[in-house]
Amino acid sequence: MRTRTLALAAATALAATGLTLPFAASAGAAPAEATKPAKADFNGDGYADLAVGVPAATVGGKAAAGYVSVVWGGPEGLRPGGNVRITQSTANVPGTPEAGDRFGAAVAVTDVNGDGHADLAIGAPGEDVDGRVDAGNVTVVYGGDGGFGAANSAGRGAKAKDAYGNALAAADFNGDKKADLAIGGTDKVVVNYDPRAARTEPGMGDRMGGRAPVVSTGDFDDDGLTDLAVAYYTKQQPYTQSHVMLYRYDKQERRLLLDWSNSNGATSAFATGDFNGDGLDDLALGNCREIADENIDDPCGPEELTKGGGVHIRYGNANGSFGSRKQTLNQDTPGVPGAAETGDGFGEAVAAADVNGDGRDDLIVGAPGEAIGSTKGAGSATVLFGGAKGILTADDELGDGVADGYAFQQDTYQIPGAAEAGDRFGAALAPGDFDHDGTPDLAVSAPGENASSGGVWASPGAVPPGTTALTPNSLSLPATSAPLAYGAVLGR
Repeated sequence: MRTRTLALAAATALAATGLTLPFAASAGAAPAEATKPAKADFNGDGYADLAVGVPAATVGGKAAAGYVSVVWGGPEGLRPGGNVRITQSTANVPGTPEAGDRFGAAVAVTDVNGDGHADLAIGAPGEDVDGRVDAGNVTVVYGGDGGFGAANSAGRGAKAKDAYGNALAAADFNGDKKADLAIGGTDKVVVNYDPRAARTEPGMGDRMGGRAPVVSTGDFDDDGLTDLAVAYYTKQQPYTQSHVMLYRYDKQERRLLLDWSNSNGATSAFATGDFNGDGLDDLALGNCREIADENIDDPCGPEELTKGGGVHIRYGNANGSFGSRKQTLNQDTPGVPGAAETGDGFGEAVAAADVNGDGRDDLIVGAPGEAIGSTKGAGSATVLFGGAKGILTADDELGDGVADGYAFQQDTYQIPGAAEAGDRFGAALAPGDFDHDGTPDLAVSAPGENASSGGVWASPGAVPPGTTALTPNSLSLPATSAPLAYGAVLGR
């Protein structure tokens, strides 16, 4: 449900900080449907929950064995009480904690068994499999009434250094009404069309420079099937290249095939949403930039709009020509709060949610490198409203489009804590209706908080009033000598 009511107190508090958010519905707006399950509701109580991957955590004395921290939603949103940790020593979870497993390096929310409860797919790219060092493994842990239960392996690396699980995306790619998993590994993406077992099939492969691919999903060609978006790049290994690609499932070939490509552009994050309300999926490329300069048209829009990080949006098209309409923006774009400065990292994290309830998705942008005053790398989050033409008021990329939105950070009124150097507020984003009031809330991470102990800030309605800080200390997580960087990985 997209309809929302914004409380007067919230609007007043925003105005006090120079932030404005228009009312989107009257006080008589319909309440949320109590029977509709939340996407990330793992325990069946009707509230969305938050999964936080902590791959740097020590478990059982094993450094960087890793775990996933699950914080339960409730009537007051995300709160520390009763949170749970999932490790490889948790009952039913395959394997054992070992140094360098990095369990929780990637986390995806899905419903593998179709029971209406959200399940967790968890990547452990450093897992050794049958003597194959760092082959990697993906585990599915099943949600149920009251919490988690059964678990199984859903993807095991075939050889050493495969690093299965360094990236994850979940969707129904083949149209069989069952969840599938796209699994990132070293120089490849494989697909499991039945994650109840560890059977994977080739998806795509190319040199990726030793980095995890960026992956997301959406129906970008409007054919009723969910497509897979993949981005990666290399530099002089042995050649320089960068790609953003869309893959669709071909029912005759019975596999994913390349459907669209934007060569020479790389991105740090994807967000899929309907930003102009036309019923078609659009794709936002966060911190889009050119890697391989081959003197072609800028793959991420005008080069000046990539200063400090920019967001390049490709819009869906009913006739199948995805991406023919595009917009690019950065912090120098009119209406975008702040100013574009080298190192801001604007777009290092992006997400989509209908924050103002107008039927169009809004774009949420993290800038973890943003300086707050003279405090470097404190970070910020920006919400930009969708409109009839998308995030900007102009169709083209000539720089005359205008955005509308607001930004907040740890020095914003009613945000707990203070903006400090290296906090990296905005490094990861996860929208969700954590209090089940029909309004998207927003979890924003600051993995550099408290000497990289980290933390997550949960803002009801994606506005500062009522924000709760979730830190390893407030969650009573085990102390560790190594920084946890809590919040660096958020599941959605």
